[in-house]
Amino acid sequence: MVTSHSEAAARPPMASLRRRGPVLERAILDAALEQLSTVGWNGLTMEGVAAGAQTGKAAVYRRWPSKEDLVVDALQAALPPLAEAPDFGSVREDLYQLCRRLRDAMFSKPGCALRSVLHECDAHAAERFQSVILKGVIQPSTALFREVVDRGIGRGDVRTDATDALTLEVIPAMMMYRSKVCGSEWPDGEIAEMIDRVAVPLFRSTGS
Repeated sequence: MVTSHSEAAARPPMASLRRRGPVLERAILDAALEQLSTVGWNGLTMEGVAAGAQTGKAAVYRRWPSKEDLVVDALQAALPPLAEAPDFGSVREDLYQLCRRLRDAMFSKPGCALRSVLHECDAHAAERFQSVILKGVIQPSTALFREVVDRGIGRGDVRTDATDALTLEVIPAMMMYRSKVCGSEWPDGEIAEMIDRVAVPLFRSTGS
């Protein structure tokens, strides 16, 4: 039997039909992340994810019964580790380099996906992502800021009471606000200005 070119083009690749287990799951998670970073939370559909992963809709629903379940797993699998706190010998340079690293994470594909969830989903759906945000973003970034500030206290150029939670939240809160509300992409010059005009005076020791 002769197969026409149009029939061959319509047929899904055989490799996609043979994928099973972790390989197929990884493809689905990657497709969900791609949808989040391009069309956002509101535009993401299970059908679109299935098409992006070159699989059937049933294969997605068997593993994730809802859009929220799928996105939680996609974000958990993709959020990059923030690694160790920078150590350049001064609190100013350490904070600058750390903020550049956070900026890069915010505008990576997983970061864009996470921001689309934060910006677009309603309050009920947002509750599903609180633990992902807390464990994957807030706690690790706060720990890095605390490490930088503690190191500065040890050198004597940061005031000793600068490790309270409110103070440590100022810089990431500014970055998120400017990104979300003002659309800032935080070029290096703006990060440097924030560090010099806000962060350094905020953390500076009275004796320095």
